[in-house]
Amino acid sequence: MKKTVMMAILILALVLGGLAGCGKDRDKNTQEPPAPETAAPAPKDPLAGWQPQFDPSTAEYTYLLSNLSHPAIEGVAVGYHIRDKVWERSGGRLYVDYRPLSQLGQEKGVLSKLKLGAVQGVLCSSVAAANIADTLGIVNLPFVIDTADKLEQFRNDPELFDEFSNSALRQGLMVVDISSYGSYGWATKTPVRTLAEARKVNFRIAEAPVNADFYRAWGMKFTVMPWGDVPQALQTGVIDGLDHTPTVCNISRKFEVARYFTRVDYAQGLFIHLMNKAWFERLPEDLRQILIDVIEEESAAARRRAREQQQEQIAAAEADGVQFMQLAPEDRAELIRLSEPVYKTWGAKVGPEYLAKVRQRLSR
Repeated sequence: MKKTVMMAILILALVLGGLAGCGKDRDKNTQEPPAPETAAPAPKDPLAGWQPQFDPSTAEYTYLLSNLSHPAIEGVAVGYHIRDKVWERSGGRLYVDYRPLSQLGQEKGVLSKLKLGAVQGVLCSSVAAANIADTLGIVNLPFVIDTADKLEQFRNDPELFDEFSNSALRQGLMVVDISSYGSYGWATKTPVRTLAEARKVNFRIAEAPVNADFYRAWGMKFTVMPWGDVPQALQTGVIDGLDHTPTVCNISRKFEVARYFTRVDYAQGLFIHLMNKAWFERLPEDLRQILIDVIEEESAAARRRAREQQQEQIAAAEADGVQFMQLAPEDRAELIRLSEPVYKTWGAKVGPEYLAKVRQRLSR
């Protein structure tokens, strides 16, 4: 009897244990599957805030306009202001399809497309525009159009600006207007206050013959380099200085590596608005007038904003620890003296009388 009771208890324990185990397995099998890993967020569109607030597909005509830089720069943002104003004034008949940030390619390639009419307009950097016509290189010559005031005087003097704007016609292009991105100087990894210190730096300069000529005349070390190659070259030490403006250096984060800026103020950084002439002449007359009027109005406004933006960007960079300094006055005078052979060489290209007239008018 005793054995029988013990056996019954043992069997009951085994049965209950089995049931409990089944319950645990059932619980395990009915648990919710683990949540899938969250996908990495898609890269933010740098132009998301600049999309048109209208439907451009209804336009009768489209003006494809290119630029290599970011619309955080006022001289670049002007393309979007032109887009919106032209749409409004034309009643939606003409759409300015603006493509900054090198969406259509680098400048040399886009300029080739512009000549063919595959692209109708380019806000072209002044350093690249010199490859279209030698006369356009006058704005890059050192200490000629070296202040914002001189730039306005040059732009608003028909005798000076008309010769400049007509110089690209042989390439089938029109120079419509100009916008600015500030005053050129030197962003460097080490402080540069004198010409002797500058000559120890290997500067990146733009792909423009006129820039190479005056850097050579100044006795400087330099490397001609596309803009897209600059960040890596600066990081790796291929270059240790950069010839550019405070606005561009701060907005494009070059000051994260080059923590010093020397105010040389030898030229104004410009975007030259080039347009395919044959395309323009195929537009109806009223749309031609609207497009030119808007470009002129918005370009003038952008130049005013560019002055303010340079001061804002300098203040922001200084607050972040970037040190700004002025080139010693005697060294600036020496750079002007050393530039004289360049004025003779480029005077022969742009026209000696024209260069002399520009220098004489702007020195008043």
